[in-house]
Amino acid sequence: MRRVLSFSDSHTRLKLTPFCEIQEYGQMKARIQWAGEAMFLGESGSGHVVVMDGPPEAGGRNLGVRPMEMLLLGLGGCSSFDVVSILKKSRQAVESCEAFLEAERASEDPKVFTKIHMNFVVKGRGLKEAQVKRAVELSAEKYCSASIMLERAGVEITHGYEIVELG
Repeated sequence: MRRVLSFSDSHTRLKLTPFCEIQEYGQMKARIQWAGEAMFLGESGSGHVVVMDGPPEAGGRNLGVRPMEMLLLGLGGCSSFDVVSILKKSRQAVESCEAFLEAERASEDPKVFTKIHMNFVVKGRGLKEAQVKRAVELSAEKYCSASIMLERAGVEITHGYEIVELG
């Protein structure tokens, strides 16, 4: 039986039949389906669906994230995953990790990212600053594929962190 995912609002009804399939190690797949106007549905190879839409001035209805926002979210998620994983492996009592990203884009087409600053706010009990600093550095220099890929493409990426001690 095929499952059908549907998205609807007062103006749009559409159905997306998932293409989720097993992927080999090192491979990724995605499908993007135009949903009218400036809206697109993106489905990952693992079967997760996201809505992307443009702003009203570009023909969209602001019903989803912008594609470049999605790229920035992916970067933040990738690096945050690394930071938390490294801290847990270091036996740090991390209870919360938030990444705040700010990006600058080129003023002319293609409006690529030129600079991105990532600031991590890590909360926990007895967190060691050296461990938090090292987790952020390892993510940036060794593990976060998204960060390393963007840097190789010429994006200047900087990192910061704050530690909040919980009672």
